[in-house]
Amino acid sequence: MPSGNADLARRRLAESIASKQALLSSPCLEQAADVADRISAALAAGRKVVFFGNGGSASDASHLAGELLGKFAYDRPALAAVCLSDHTAALTAVGNDYDYGEVFARQVRGLGVAGDVAVGLSTSGNSENVVRALEAARALGLVTVALTGADGGKAAAVADICIRVPTDDTPRVQEACLHLGHTICELVERTLHPT
Repeated sequence: MPSGNADLARRRLAESIASKQALLSSPCLEQAADVADRISAALAAGRKVVFFGNGGSASDASHLAGELLGKFAYDRPALAAVCLSDHTAALTAVGNDYDYGEVFARQVRGLGVAGDVAVGLSTSGNSENVVRALEAARALGLVTVALTGADGGKAAAVADICIRVPTDDTPRVQEACLHLGHTICELVERTLHPT
């Protein structure tokens, strides 16, 4: 393996650590706690959490839904969470029959009810299908949350809470969003089912 590869790996790790260090002096942690409180209240009231995103953010959305539906740190009852990015037939049907920008919004309109929480992940905050889904969720009375990079993009204007991680480097944004998502899941788990 070329010696430069190890140097690049060290630089990327240092960048990742720095982006997470920056979370400590940002509003992100307080916002994550607020999101956890809102999700806990929604779940306690018999509502659900709806996650969605594209590409790597789709994988993160699926991961976070799985943490709530399954378990995060310990065994406890299942929590109502779904990832719209996982609905292959719905995604392809809506994308084909309507428009790819509608793939999440149409699912939100079919599945979302007032009091649910919609969580859209978009590193830029400008993914059209994520923004449209947040708009649809807001119109239905869902709590809307966006996890984005520093700019927030269009999602910032349509989310009740937009957690803007303090970087615009896509891999670092995704790493920080997953960290914050894990934190939210842990807080929800401990709030609803304390050990």
